[in-house]
Amino acid sequence: MPQSEPDFFELLKGARNSAVHLEMRDAYGVGDESEDFDHWITSGERDSDPASPYWAPWVSVISETVARGVKVRRARIVSEPVTDYIRWEHAGTVVNIAAGEEVRWLPRRLASRITLPGNDFWLFDEEVVLFNHFTGNGDWAGQDLSTDPDIARLCASAFSAVWNSGIPHKEYKV
Repeated sequence: MPQSEPDFFELLKGARNSAVHLEMRDAYGVGDESEDFDHWITSGERDSDPASPYWAPWVSVISETVARGVKVRRARIVSEPVTDYIRWEHAGTVVNIAAGEEVRWLPRRLASRITLPGNDFWLFDEEVVLFNHFTGNGDWAGQDLSTDPDIARLCASAFSAVWNSGIPHKEYKV
């Protein structure tokens, strides 16, 4: 019987040293975010309670991962002026940071000389890449796992270049 590929949470729980995430879209249309995003659009209020039903599962897994000594970093390449979605994401990033993530933002105009893969990804221990696929309007379209060393090197290099040029969350204004 063939063994199935690990999912994101299994990969994160198995990470030994690092888990990095590169996001390159200006908007996502992921269903589980829609209620919070719509509320923010109409009210300007963003759920930033780490214990809320929206955030608690994420905060729990990231906190546990960081407590094991794994460095979790997220970098976002964004067009400026930023979209409403990016402003909403920026407003919620305080929770990512409270959970233990480090986050940086890179204006897209500064990314022109960086070789980037075609899709967002998570890279675990610089060995395993989990590509995230989205439709044109930002809906979830699946994922693709790779352990190819050349692909892992490309993703590690891309993330490092974005990270080194990125602006820490505290300093990035939307």
